[in-house]
Amino acid sequence: MINHETIDTIIQTARIEEVIGEFVTLRRRGVNQIGLCPFHNEKTPSFTVSPAKGIYKCFGCGKAGNAVNFIMEHEHFSYPEALKYLARKYNIEVEEEERTPEQLLELNEKESLYNLNLFAQQYFSKMLTESEEGKAIGMSYFRERGMREDIVNKFQLGFSPGKWEAFSEHAIQHGYKKEYLVKTGLSIDKETRLYDRFHGRVMFPIHSASGRVIGFGGRILGGDKAQAKYVNSPESDIYNKSKTLYGIYFAKNAIISKDNCLLVEGYTDVISMYQAGIENVVASSGTSLTHDQVRMIQRYTPNITILYDGDPAGIKASFRGIDMIVEQGMNVKIVLFPDGEDPDSYARKHHPVEVEAFITSNAVNFILFKTRLLLEETHNDPIKKAALIKEIVNTIALIPDGISRSLYVKECSSLMAISEQALMGELNKILRSKLKKSSPDLDKEMEAVAQEQITSEPQIDFDQDSAEHQEREIIRLLLLYGQETIPIQPDPNDEGVVPVSVADYVVHDITHDEMGFENVLYKSVFEEYVRGVENDTIPGRDHFLSDGSREISSLAVDLVFTPYELSENWLRNNILVTTEESRLKLHVMLALHAFKARKLEKMMTETRKKIHDAETPEAQDVLLKKFNELKRQSIKINKDGLGRIITR
Repeated sequence: MINHETIDTIIQTARIEEVIGEFVTLRRRGVNQIGLCPFHNEKTPSFTVSPAKGIYKCFGCGKAGNAVNFIMEHEHFSYPEALKYLARKYNIEVEEEERTPEQLLELNEKESLYNLNLFAQQYFSKMLTESEEGKAIGMSYFRERGMREDIVNKFQLGFSPGKWEAFSEHAIQHGYKKEYLVKTGLSIDKETRLYDRFHGRVMFPIHSASGRVIGFGGRILGGDKAQAKYVNSPESDIYNKSKTLYGIYFAKNAIISKDNCLLVEGYTDVISMYQAGIENVVASSGTSLTHDQVRMIQRYTPNITILYDGDPAGIKASFRGIDMIVEQGMNVKIVLFPDGEDPDSYARKHHPVEVEAFITSNAVNFILFKTRLLLEETHNDPIKKAALIKEIVNTIALIPDGISRSLYVKECSSLMAISEQALMGELNKILRSKLKKSSPDLDKEMEAVAQEQITSEPQIDFDQDSAEHQEREIIRLLLLYGQETIPIQPDPNDEGVVPVSVADYVVHDITHDEMGFENVLYKSVFEEYVRGVENDTIPGRDHFLSDGSREISSLAVDLVFTPYELSENWLRNNILVTTEESRLKLHVMLALHAFKARKLEKMMTETRKKIHDAETPEAQDVLLKKFNELKRQSIKINKDGLGRIITR
């Protein structure tokens, strides 16, 4: 359990733009920052971060919260795990008792899988550096590949002993469940016995974007052709191969700063390139690139450079996957290494400056690369050339931007010695065909695009007979300005004023008139302010933004977030603008009057119905007196409240 003081320190220290900036490429828009939402697929940025308020909100899918909520949502962490992640990032000490084997068993399943993978990584790393077998076999292999010790430690490389049950027995002895060993794929259950999946292999831990170990790749070092050279962890609740890129945790900051992601095939390609000083590199781990992997890269940069080892057959096999990247509106370049070389070998044989220079000078736009490669195979055969033209035009048709399509048509026209008009005619035919196929869903697509671009607070459907709208406004003002002070005149006959906090004033005004909240969430927040006023510890909005209850924290974000903030330039240039803060007392008064007026109106409606349903004249008289008193209060409220100000 993390104490409240530590939680407050973590929340106050974490800079939301830094936390989210590790997962999403953000650019400034006024005082806020925007980017593509990591929680749903979009092409128009609707994900907004407010550094001043320490919160984020996507106006496309509605996800919102503070730094803790973001880590919980993005990495599927529990609340304590998200806090500990931020504590590690900002070097904040979190005192916590070491878990016993019994406590480990009580962890929820997903957390147990994460903990087991971390335990396994530490075990494999220890075997590599401390066991005789690990040093003789595993470390020798890494040294032969030219890997420095600091790189081995950074990527947390390891070694799984040759004994079939070594790790499984070790994990069981330390309190880990058999079922989790099987679910992570670290162990194989065969004939009631557990066997190590990775026995006798060097180990490559696979990390999530936040640095958690979610799986492993293991390479065999012997010459047994009956066994697979590489074995990977199977799919699990925490590891999805199609949504994972090897090395993304180590590369993401470099990808953002370089505004480019280098894509290679395997683990050693990534590590050798990283050791050569080229850090913006990830691997698809031997699989065809997926939509989820492309979207992961797109969070950090729109630019991908794919590094190939020079095998034409392998390159052509990957064309379909690269077409998918083009369709996402990303810029794709290809680098072809000399025959017999791949990123790993080339990086080990050349100076880092030479490697970087080679990539820069040999990067070719994918569409032009594809055109040149296939053109060589036509041998001036008209039929083959016609097929090539159709294939290239199909790729150009995937580009969402019309201007870019036109430029590629122009360049390909020159390369293939065919008129632009002919290419454009074929292109338009393909585009019309695509539009015709998609027309039944065209309205839905347009509606989805419009939803992405919404930048105002979503409309909330309130019950017309309730005071929920007014309750919401009261809570919004408390969250935004509860600790601010407004000048209050205690005695109407005295001109003197005293500063009173907004929370003090609102709480006393509402509780004095014995009026309550109908909405359960609003009531819960208001009661927090009541306790704060009684104890002279008025909570700030961060208290609710970091609330362990997702409903409370989401409500707090919705109420305090606005995509528009007044630029400091207005104040710097002495341009006076009327803001809510500048007329805070008036806004508080109006909100309280509207709240009370609506409450009285509802009470009058309910009393009128009771009068109609009353069974005796005496009961009607009692209710009529109550109705008249409510009406008198309503008239006074609206008279004092600058006219009738009920807003709904």
